[in-house]
Amino acid sequence: MKKKDEQWEKEIKKGPFASSPFTEDHKRKVLQQVEWMKKSEVGSKGDRSEGSSRLSRPQVGNVSNKRRPRRGPLIAGAGALVIAAGLFLWIWDDGQLVKPVIEQVYPTAALQLSDDLSMNLLTDKMKKNVVTTMRDDLGKQLKITKVEDLPVSGRIYVEAGKESEKEYAQIWLDATTGNLREIQMRGEMQPNELEHRYMRQVPSLLQSIGSTPTLKPVSVQRYVSMKQGELEPISHTTLWLKNETGYGEIVWQQDKAVSITGDLRLDQVSQVALADAKKAIEALSGKANLDLVRASRSKDDELGKDTVFFSFKDNYFVQMTEGKEGLGYTVGDANYYEQQEIGNIEEMEAYHEKLYNIDESLLREKVGPIVKKIFNIDFNDYKLHRNAEQLGIVTFELESSTDVFQVEYREDGRIRMITRGEL
Repeated sequence: MKKKDEQWEKEIKKGPFASSPFTEDHKRKVLQQVEWMKKSEVGSKGDRSEGSSRLSRPQVGNVSNKRRPRRGPLIAGAGALVIAAGLFLWIWDDGQLVKPVIEQVYPTAALQLSDDLSMNLLTDKMKKNVVTTMRDDLGKQLKITKVEDLPVSGRIYVEAGKESEKEYAQIWLDATTGNLREIQMRGEMQPNELEHRYMRQVPSLLQSIGSTPTLKPVSVQRYVSMKQGELEPISHTTLWLKNETGYGEIVWQQDKAVSITGDLRLDQVSQVALADAKKAIEALSGKANLDLVRASRSKDDELGKDTVFFSFKDNYFVQMTEGKEGLGYTVGDANYYEQQEIGNIEEMEAYHEKLYNIDESLLREKVGPIVKKIFNIDFNDYKLHRNAEQLGIVTFELESSTDVFQVEYREDGRIRMITRGEL
C-alpha cells in the first residue's frame, strides 16, 4: 500500500497540477480522501461484483464522446485509487482544457482558505461559486484571506489575495442563495498559462492589422467585474507581445478580441499616408524627409477607432485616426515634453500666467502657416478659446461648423502639437 501512496504522490505532482497552486494542505486532504475510499472499498468488496462496482463509480458532468484522455497515463491501482483519481480528471473539448472535475465535486479541495474562523460563513455552494468564478474568469485560484457577513445588505463578502498586490479579488455573494452578486478581480499570469482559446487567435489577429504574426507573448493581465444586476462576470484580458524590433498588444472582452495593436510590417505601410505624414512633419519642424523610425496600427472595436501611428527621427510623430466621430489627425514634436525647470511657487505661478495669457496674435503667427501647409486651411475665421484647466493648450473653432483644432504650445509660442478632430 505504501508503494501505491508513493505512486499517487508522483501523480498529483504532474500536470496540470505542476503549475497550479496545489498546496501541501490540499495534498494532505486528498490523501485523506484516498485513504477513506480504500477503507470503504475493503468493507464492501465482497458485496459488489466487478460490473456493479464499475457502475457505482462517480459519474461527473457530461463526459460522453467528447472526453479525451488526460495528460499522461493515470496510474492503475486498487479500485479506490482509481475512484479517487477519477475525481481529478479534467474534461477536454476539441483539444481545449475546460475544467477540472474535482472543482465541481469537491470544491473545498480546490479553494485555498486561510485559518480565519469566519470561513465557516461559506456554504458549499458559495465555495463552489467562488472556485469556479476565479478559475473560469480570472484563470487561477487566489487564497481566500477574508470572509465577512454583511447583514444589512444580506450578503457575504469574500476577499482573496492582497489589495496592495497585482492579484486580488473581491466577491459578494447572496447570503441566502449563495449566488454571485458583485465581483472585482484582477490577476497576472505567464503567457504559457493563458488559455489556448486566446493563444490560437494571436497570429491571425496580428496579421489582420498588418503586423508581424510571430511576435512573442511576454505578459498577461486580466480584469474581471460584475456589477449589481448583471448576470455574469465580464473579463478583459490583455496580452503584450514583442520581438527584437517590434511590439503588440491584444485585448479580449470575454473571448472576443476588441482591440489589436502592433508594429506594421514595411510592406503594410501605406506610402500615401507616409508621404502625407512626412509633409506634416516638415510643416511643423522645417525638417524635410526625416527617416521613419517605426509605424504601428491600433484597431479598437470598443472605441470604434482605427489608428495609424508614424514615429520619425528626432522624436517627431504623426497619428491618423478613423473613428465613429470622423477623422482625427495629430502632428507633434516629442522633444518639447521635458519638464520646465521652476525654482519656487512664485516662479511656477508666473510661468502658468504667461502660458494662459499668451498673446493670441503670436499663436496665430506660429500655428497659422503650419495648418495652411498641412490642411490648406486659412485660420483667420477660427475663434480662439482658452481653458484655465488646460494650461499650454488652446482650441481654434470654426463657429459655423464642428471643425476644431487643439494646439499645444510653449511659453514662447513654439508649437508642440496640433490635433484636428477626435479631441
